[in-house]
Amino acid sequence: MRVLGIETSCDETGVAIYDSEKGLIGHTIYSQIELHREYGGVVPELASRDHIHRALPLIDEALQQAGSTKSDINAIAYTAGPGLMGALLAGASIGRSLAWALDIPATEVHHMEGHLLAPMLEDDTIQFPFLSLLVSGGHTQLILAKALGDYEIIGESVDDAIGEAFDKTAKMLGLPYPGGPEISLLAQKGNPGAYKFPRPMTDRPGLDFSYSGLKTFAINTLNKSDKSQQAKADIALAFQTAAIDTLFIKCKRAIAQTDATQLVVAGGVSANAYLRERLTQLEQKFSVTVHYPGKDFCTDNGAMIAFAGWLRLQYKTHQPLAFTARPRWPLNQLTKPSNNEDN
Repeated sequence: MRVLGIETSCDETGVAIYDSEKGLIGHTIYSQIELHREYGGVVPELASRDHIHRALPLIDEALQQAGSTKSDINAIAYTAGPGLMGALLAGASIGRSLAWALDIPATEVHHMEGHLLAPMLEDDTIQFPFLSLLVSGGHTQLILAKALGDYEIIGESVDDAIGEAFDKTAKMLGLPYPGGPEISLLAQKGNPGAYKFPRPMTDRPGLDFSYSGLKTFAINTLNKSDKSQQAKADIALAFQTAAIDTLFIKCKRAIAQTDATQLVVAGGVSANAYLRERLTQLEQKFSVTVHYPGKDFCTDNGAMIAFAGWLRLQYKTHQPLAFTARPRWPLNQLTKPSNNEDN
């Protein structure tokens, strides 16, 4: 089976083709970073329009990479949520219309389920159940993944997601969007110990996160400093260290609580080098294996949508002609697919 995946939840247009026998055979992506950079963040209307402009040429490019034509595609998977409503509708309408024109099934995919499953694209050693840390611009969650579609959220941010906190702190430091990579780069010039930032919500039991206060602490620290480039680098290092250490502490608790032997880390922040360094220490201390997506699959991409769609299509979970988009769609509202579904 060959599945065409379309991802348009925010500011990347991703298209990929997954072959059930050969794996990923086509993968293209267009990032809107330069489009939104002058505004310091994503402008929803501009994002939606750009997805419409880019999607069809990217589909043609992915098909060319795969040595395929549209008639070789057996099914289409598209992101239906969560994300920006206009952006989601752009991809969903293109995917559903193309499926109708080709008379093939289409299935909606949950964006975060795509991220959660992305490491499986290149690593077939990952098996359910496993513990997952999803860290992105919109989500910070610890999830017990029991089976496909069966996810228990055991910890999440009560305010800002970690990626959002990185972006806001970067903007405050005068760094361009997106903020995560910029803070990591600036932090390399920081002096360890110059500032001591708190590790939010680690002094109490539980697995929830909070990053709004850490962002405010960074702002207050900057205002008290001389605002020199060195001071900004020191703040960037202190902020990143505190933000990532908080993830480390919560992951350690979650492993102890669940007796997990596999930790799957996904989402844009999973590319952070300091996070990977800290989680390597978990592998050394506990009997746990940490898995990450490939470099190209940390941020939003069509490959994870095509792969997640293929997994669900094995259970014939395609949708009727009518479709919808869901800007808010909790991961634990997904259902475990069944071979007995009425299609």
